[in-house]
Amino acid sequence: MLLLDKRESLAKKIAIISVWANIILTLGKIFVGWYGNSDAVFADGIHSAADVFASIIVLLVIKLANKPADEDHPYGHGKAEVIVSGVVGIILVFVSIYIVYEGIVGFFHPIETPSLLAMWVAIISYVSKTVLYRTSLKVAKEYKSKAMEAIAFDHKADIVASIAAAAGVLLSFIGDKSNIIFLMYGDKVASIFVAYLIFKIAKEMLTEAFHILIERSLDADTLQSIINVINEFEEVRRIDRIRGREHGHYILVDVRISIDHFKTIKEGHDLAREIKGALMKKFDNVEEVLIHLNPYFPEN
Repeated sequence: MLLLDKRESLAKKIAIISVWANIILTLGKIFVGWYGNSDAVFADGIHSAADVFASIIVLLVIKLANKPADEDHPYGHGKAEVIVSGVVGIILVFVSIYIVYEGIVGFFHPIETPSLLAMWVAIISYVSKTVLYRTSLKVAKEYKSKAMEAIAFDHKADIVASIAAAAGVLLSFIGDKSNIIFLMYGDKVASIFVAYLIFKIAKEMLTEAFHILIERSLDADTLQSIINVINEFEEVRRIDRIRGREHGHYILVDVRISIDHFKTIKEGHDLAREIKGALMKKFDNVEEVLIHLNPYFPEN
């Protein structure tokens, strides 16, 4: 319970910081992007607005995801985080489509050189988002939080987007001063590139959420590590079948093992309990282990 409380507290703290940081960046980038004639920075501001919404969703769902299993949800509530991750991914897809639309439309209007102020705002966004990304990702990995991981990747999208926006403004400014026409479109091209990067990260988030929701098996390395722990018990004659799946921030494992046919029910029960304890001690994200015992008869 202490681990869950700490996990929830840290996740909430990071999410609250993300909300306020994104609100400030949203207002700054949208205003400066509009005032400074920068489509790329304005588009980045729209992305930050989506981040605000995503962070608020995470705040609302963290407590639910950490609730223990109950009668209606015997496997726990961990997938609530996965759903949030998917929702954030869908939001980013729509944001990327909107930015592409605005960028393409911009090619058919008179070119207005963006202000260098927009570039500095993008640089400030890059620095702040880098700090938020590293902090969020560290917490996400430490506590196996899909919701926090979604926020971290959202920050990552902002990092690259801010670099692209700053580069686009600078190229447009150089093109205007040097009278190089194609460079003057740098801001428009940057806004479309920003949209591509956002879409790419959204696709990764949606793919991961989809696989977890349809209960894709654990990766081969993790399964092999679990098998190695089980094989340390001499009483286990054979592993007949093993399955594992992610359920948000924790893992559920099903395994069928064969033990000598003459073992008593109590001996089998004690062995299963020892194996479960060993797995949960070795892997702090293993929440439940279901062990089925089969009788083992030596071959002639």
